[in-house]
Amino acid sequence: MRGDEELLRGAAGGDADAFAEFYRRLLPVIVTYIRRRVDTPELAFDVTAETFAAVAANVGDFDPGRGSARGWVFAIAQNELRQAWRRGQVEDRARRRLAYEPIELDDDALDRVENLVDDGALMAALAELPQKERAAVSAHVIEERGYSEIAAELRCSESVVRKRVSRGLRRLRDLVEERP
Repeated sequence: MRGDEELLRGAAGGDADAFAEFYRRLLPVIVTYIRRRVDTPELAFDVTAETFAAVAANVGDFDPGRGSARGWVFAIAQNELRQAWRRGQVEDRARRRLAYEPIELDDDALDRVENLVDDGALMAALAELPQKERAAVSAHVIEERGYSEIAAELRCSESVVRKRVSRGLRRLRDLVEERP
């Protein structure tokens, strides 16, 4: 299986299959990230679409020396969210530049967006974890970031991050199993 950075390098070189694989891999993570920060699934869909259009339009700008591929996409998603909040709407500049046709959302598509984040018991249990364990579990499991990247961000060793993730997952399992 190719890593995210390798997929982006391939996409930058014109490999549409590499971009498609990267997109499929990150779509649920990015939708979840965005949906938790906006009011409606429609808005989450629009911000996600603009995020991946910006990724496609700027794939050649990705520099693995500056961080991970996932971190780069999360930064783009955060920027798109910030712009949407500031303007009160989602821009479709990148989608228009790529000549993407507008996508009409039906109820099934909106339900799929909601199902990606419809994990209330798990999220409630995650909120109960100690902050350091919650941060480690969220970064590694939800955002699917590597231990070394998380360790650098949290300014600790990889073994500390691994331990926090392990403890956090064990506590999550116990908390979820205790709930009716």
